[in-house]
Amino acid sequence: MSTSSPNLASAVEALIGASRVLSDRTQRAIYAVDDMVPSVVAKPSSAEEAAEIVRFAAREKLALIPYGARTKLRVGMPPSRYDIALDMTALNQIPHYDPGDLTLSVDAGTSVAKVNAHLLEHNQFLPLLVPWYSLSTVGGAIASGIDSPLRQSYGTARDFLIGAEFIDGTGKLCKSGGRVVKNVTGYDLHKLLIGSLGTLAVITRLNFRTFPAPVSSRGFVASFASAENALALRRSIVESPLNPLTLDILSPSLAQIFAEKTPATPEVAVFRGENGAGPPDSNPSALPPIGDWFRAHEWQLCAAFAGAPEVLERYARDLTRFARESHATSTAILDDSTRPSLWGRLRETFPMLLEASSAATIFKIGVLPSQLASLLASVQKIAGQVELPHMLVVRAVGTIYFALLPASANDETTARLAQAASQIIQSTSAVGGDTTLLFAPPALKPSLCAPDGSVSPRLNTLDTGSSDLLLMRAACAPDVSAGPRLKSAFDPHNIFVPGRLI
Repeated sequence: MSTSSPNLASAVEALIGASRVLSDRTQRAIYAVDDMVPSVVAKPSSAEEAAEIVRFAAREKLALIPYGARTKLRVGMPPSRYDIALDMTALNQIPHYDPGDLTLSVDAGTSVAKVNAHLLEHNQFLPLLVPWYSLSTVGGAIASGIDSPLRQSYGTARDFLIGAEFIDGTGKLCKSGGRVVKNVTGYDLHKLLIGSLGTLAVITRLNFRTFPAPVSSRGFVASFASAENALALRRSIVESPLNPLTLDILSPSLAQIFAEKTPATPEVAVFRGENGAGPPDSNPSALPPIGDWFRAHEWQLCAAFAGAPEVLERYARDLTRFARESHATSTAILDDSTRPSLWGRLRETFPMLLEASSAATIFKIGVLPSQLASLLASVQKIAGQVELPHMLVVRAVGTIYFALLPASANDETTARLAQAASQIIQSTSAVGGDTTLLFAPPALKPSLCAPDGSVSPRLNTLDTGSSDLLLMRAACAPDVSAGPRLKSAFDPHNIFVPGRLI
């Protein structure tokens, strides 16, 4: 159906009411994906209304994209067709929470910050501290598959998502997993929704295992003249009995952004007692600046740790000793008045990089820890060869987020980005690693597909944390080939974001 069709809006209004349908061009424009604007925006108030819209889309062969807070629209390939934007933010309740059983059920359109504000009343939290934290919805956080600095201690959503309710491509209301851990049996189909970018189903409700909130926490920062020394400290920490909440290494260029910039995303406190932001249930504020304890011209190792006073003292003592043995040029212990300014920026790294460059291209690279040093040198050399500014953060066990930040987007820049992407893939593959492209300018994305619509080798445009990606990946061309693919099993009519996955 044409995007200019006046009949589509009236047809959707007949399903859910005119007050829940947006057809004005200006209103629809905020739901654009890579400059593609939907014909209509539907805002269902229940899972049943959302299912009715999906059934309508399937009958009419319309392409549909489910939405939360629209913070991660740049992830993935541009859709080949786009008729209906399905805004799920009206589904924003917490229907079940059992503090004693550490289990939670939450509607997909509920904000992550709202969920944690509720959980903190019982001294618990959900370690889904994703970028755009104060804005992101729970469903969007799961569908994007983007992790957080807490991956070091709590893992990813795959480790605490225990069930889901969703709508498949026929409009059927489905369930997977359970509401409590002991009732979770059968296939973990709900975990396939992680990182699916809305291509498999419309998420309506999610079930999680919750965790006790840290009673007291501290931060630690060590500065180094070289990446090798920062990696040496990281290795000492990983091989010790210490179990920090977060563990990140920043390149000097990223540290400089942290020192000079404040994220545009409004900030709320994650845990009670944090200074520099309002309490978790307050109105958002700006993230405070970083202090003079942060040496932005050097490599930085940043860690956070929690526990009783005796535990905090041990962490501070041991980390300072490890840093001295690794030839740190300076160290700092951060309390609740200073830690949030750094921790918030670590969580908001992606938004800050995207704000720094309109053509920001961000790779996620997974590699064995033994290969970190050589791969860091390789990707930085590649960035130097194509003469593009770059920065990186090393997170968790062996994950590198590497960003190229051109000053502008043009044909020459796109060619250099494509050249760098190919070389990064080859370098990562040579050491047994895996490359994922998280964010890229629209002009670069078509170059990731060959003229026949096949996939460029070794480049995934999303991360599901599983080899099942090859089964669920759709072709770059708009149609989905026949065969035992998860995509066609969940979405037989190919109405969910066709062309988004390669």
